Amino acid sequence: MAKPNYGFDKRQRELKKNRKQEEKRLKRQARNAPADAAGAADSAATSQEIQK
Repeated sequence: MAKPNYGFDKRQRELKKNRKQEEKRLKRQARNAPADAAGAADSAATSQEIQK
């Protein structure tokens, strides 16, 4: 009878966990990016108006 490879199973769980965390991070970043981009554009326009 073959011995279970617990190290392999643990590594697979860790990889799955890391992938899920990365997906969450990307979703949060995508959700926040439009607001940040608009805010950055507004602040850039404001700074240009101040320089004039």
